[in-house]
Amino acid sequence: MKVGILVNPHKPGSLPTLEALKTVLESRGCSIVLDEETARHAGKSGGIPASEFANHVDIAAVLGGDGTMLHALARLGKFEKPVAGINIGTLGFLTSCKDDELDVFAAAVADGRFSTSTRTLLKAIIHRPGQPEESFIALNEITLARGDTGRLVALRARVNGELLNDYRADGLIVATPTGSTAYSLSAGGPLIAPDAGVFVITPICPHSLSQRSLVLSDDSIVELSSKEPQSGPMIFTVDGRDSIHIGHGDRIEVQKASFSFHLLLLEGRSFYDALRKKLHWQGM
Repeated sequence: MKVGILVNPHKPGSLPTLEALKTVLESRGCSIVLDEETARHAGKSGGIPASEFANHVDIAAVLGGDGTMLHALARLGKFEKPVAGINIGTLGFLTSCKDDELDVFAAAVADGRFSTSTRTLLKAIIHRPGQPEESFIALNEITLARGDTGRLVALRARVNGELLNDYRADGLIVATPTGSTAYSLSAGGPLIAPDAGVFVITPICPHSLSQRSLVLSDDSIVELSSKEPQSGPMIFTVDGRDSIHIGHGDRIEVQKASFSFHLLLLEGRSFYDALRKKLHWQGM
């Protein structure tokens, strides 16, 4: 088994965890490939771009947290092989194990004792008059929100070409089931099981309390745009990154991506287990 490793260089303890992971994997007969940023951080040679992992490794292991996993997704590109999240710190929703479970992880990888959870990805395309399209991939959500002013913005949302609503709010979130536990949840959106074939549209601090989250089929095409020129520029983000100004006349088209993300799960681990632990659910 060949394992590609990506590390968050800003995470305390990342280098010791990297060395410990390499040691336990190699002791189980696995070979290691580092992405070039990780190799540079560790002072090693021989790293390759993460975008080339698909051609060189069987599994990608991401050391950090949920934010590191989202950043790694952008670096990996179209990678349809298992991706393991090894959390340095507390349990995350995109975590396969914690940094004190490296032996368990290495044994499971070497013996093939794991499963994968297939996660829907969003593809967002920015259309600007007279300019080339810009395309982005998101695991959690895309967001269109107010920009430099403190005022509410006027947003228009269409689903499959039909008007859904004109929102006056701080912004709108279009989230995958994976993203339902992230920004959308903080904005009042519902929790959604990761294998559900849906998206959720969640307004951020809407002016009207009647404007609630909407769950829709993931074969839908959602289109977002500014409704009023005087609203001013808005900020488009993908999984909390790629902040891009969106002006009046621009529009964003959001749909299901043509490929998926495959989260590695160890035996006995599940989304529901993570929910109970992260949200501190307990029986009466």
